Amino acid sequence: QESRRLSRKFRKSSPVPLDAVSHPMHSPWLFRKKILLLPQSSSQKRKTEWSSDSGEELEEDLPEDLDPEPKHPWDVETLCGLEMTLKRQRVYLVQPEHHEVFARLLEDPVVKRFLAWDKKLRVSDKYLLSMVIAYFSRAGLFSWQYQRIHFFLALYLANDMEEDNQAPKQDIFHFLYGKSHAQRPLFHKLRYQFIRSMGWNTWVSREECEEIQTYNPELWVWGRDRTLNP
Repeated sequence: QESRRLSRKFRKSSPVPLDAVSHPMHSPWLFRKKILLLPQSSSQKRKTEWSSDSGEELEEDLPEDLDPEPKHPWDVETLCGLEMTLKRQRVYLVQPEHHEVFARLLEDPVVKRFLAWDKKLRVSDKYLLSMVIAYFSRAGLFSWQYQRIHFFLALYLANDMEEDNQAPKQDIFHFLYGKSHAQRPLFHKLRYQFIRSMGWNTWVSREECEEIQTYNPELWVWGRDRTLNP
């Protein structure tokens, strides 16, 4: 009788029914697990889904031959007592095929005329041209898909990113379309699509540019050093 009286007293004072505490669907741990679940990185190679009906966690493993351990692109640069400095590893996506595409487009007659015209290297010095290769590596196209227009889209974007004086790059339109202005809106639409294909990743470091140049240091365009211009 005493235990029944205490049970009735507990039911009165508790806002949650007793049987709800033991019921798995009302357990606070179920919801806590769902709230505290950290987002998984793509390198964990595991996809987690939550069913809206049951709240159950479903996991689908990827093939076993993939490395299950996440790869973190960080190196320990210095370690002093309890303080640690991390340095991001250099990760380059440029492949030999991107260098080959670039070399092929340098033989395009319009590209040749444009580079010969830019004697002061205002639009096409060696760093801006290195960025063209970097953008080719990020856009995700097959090597045979890159054409003259992609060279100029990448070069125009490199000038957008690096040059304070935006006027010289407007001469690109003259070499592409002559005096006609009708195609310029299409060019800017293609530029937007090109940037989107790179995942909006348009920044290229000087270090990466120099790394690109070391792949084939004898290529003639790497002699286009603006600092050596009179």
